[in-house]
Amino acid sequence: MNEIKIFNKWSTDNITVTDPGLIDYINLRPIIIPRTGGRNVKTQFWKSKNHIVERLINKLMGPGHKGKKHKISSGNCGGKGITAYMIAEKTFMEIENQLKTNPIEVFVKAVENASPREEVTTIEYGGARYPKAVECAPQRRIDLALRLMVQGAYQASFGKRKTIEKALSEEIIKAYKIDPTSSSIAKKHELERQADASR
Repeated sequence: MNEIKIFNKWSTDNITVTDPGLIDYINLRPIIIPRTGGRNVKTQFWKSKNHIVERLINKLMGPGHKGKKHKISSGNCGGKGITAYMIAEKTFMEIENQLKTNPIEVFVKAVENASPREEVTTIEYGGARYPKAVECAPQRRIDLALRLMVQGAYQASFGKRKTIEKALSEEIIKAYKIDPTSSSIAKKHELERQADASR
């Protein structure tokens, strides 16, 4: 029997998630086309049943969302599923060309490295507002890591000569190597610094 591979190219069999908090939330089940349209997800809390690559593709379709405003809405941001799918596939090919290793493994490690452990929330007490450090839920950690990677890549490529595939592959490789020049790693450290100051 033939092995089922992502994009019919890369296996996920030997990939392990080392962060114990994220093991149940990074889905690496065998799938050829990571584009199910959420047919296997019944509620918003079952996002983890979606393949981690599909969740990246979903983030690529709305990279410009910051808060409630949609900042970027042209170029590769038309919301077309096939466009995001092709961007993801070309990005992984770029990573494979550069590192000569399984790009899905690199991506999973990058998500683990870029997911913040703490963040800051605001508590209102007696009419005054105070920042308070809170632990980040595992589902939210992955959501934040994916969003920070995609937004960092779009900032690096939007209106510039660099392609989105090149920018996203660079962002994932930098997060994989825990490079402080990575947008997602820098933002993670900033969030954790703010949380540390708000104890």
